[in-house]
Amino acid sequence: MHVYVNGLIQPAHEAVVSVLDHGFLYGIGLFETLRVYDGQLFLWEAHYARLSSGLSALRIASPGTSEELAQAIRQTVDANSLADAYVRLSVTAGAEGVGLVAEGYDHPSLFIFVKPVAPLADPPVPKRLQTLSLARQTAEGHQRFKSHNYLNNALARQELGAVPDVEGLFLTHEGYVAEGIVSNLFWIKENRLYTPSLDTGILDGVTRQHVLTLAEQMTLSVEQGKYRLEELMAADEVFVTNSVQEIVPVSEIDGQTVVASYGEYTRKLHRAYRQSVAGND
Repeated sequence: MHVYVNGLIQPAHEAVVSVLDHGFLYGIGLFETLRVYDGQLFLWEAHYARLSSGLSALRIASPGTSEELAQAIRQTVDANSLADAYVRLSVTAGAEGVGLVAEGYDHPSLFIFVKPVAPLADPPVPKRLQTLSLARQTAEGHQRFKSHNYLNNALARQELGAVPDVEGLFLTHEGYVAEGIVSNLFWIKENRLYTPSLDTGILDGVTRQHVLTLAEQMTLSVEQGKYRLEELMAADEVFVTNSVQEIVPVSEIDGQTVVASYGEYTRKLHRAYRQSVAGND
């Protein structure tokens, strides 16, 4: 694997991060995970907008414009001889030494990792949801960032174990349904689409927003709010989303079978998503 490190593409085993980087010392950094389809970045502007918003909030200088970062991603994908790829772009606060910084970070570090992705099954293979005993932490600031502070998710993965067809389901400390370990959550009940609202502490996923846009285009009624687990368990259809796996139906929750694991609305949204990929919206 070749990776991009501050303007240079080099073998992964030669890449280094300074021990004084505040991404290493304090977890101060942001990342975006996205897909490249046939050499084209999907939903890049939405990813860049979220990254830029987070960098501004954390007072980290941007490492480049939208086009500059997109070009860096393309260079990294090409260096790995890939057409379809998983991409992780990380921006850390940079090597500022030991001790917290009050005035902001003017010298960020930029890292880009890519790897191949297997062709997605069509229809997608359902997953099972398993409720986690570990609660979803609230946002550490005024909003939830896609940050390098990933301990909540890492502990959840350890709790769940290495079970590829199962996604862990976070509840909030108050018992409201939140999100998966690496996914956002949706369900259908009586011809209406439901998803937890951002005030549950979930990440405002780029794929989540795209699905909401697709639902609006389909004139599908959408409701965002705080919901108990029993409301999710009573759903007609359930699915999870992320940028790599797209839309994945759920077949059961805590051992209870979902009425339709790839039902009418999940199928329509999945097809609309695939069409947007083909058109590279």
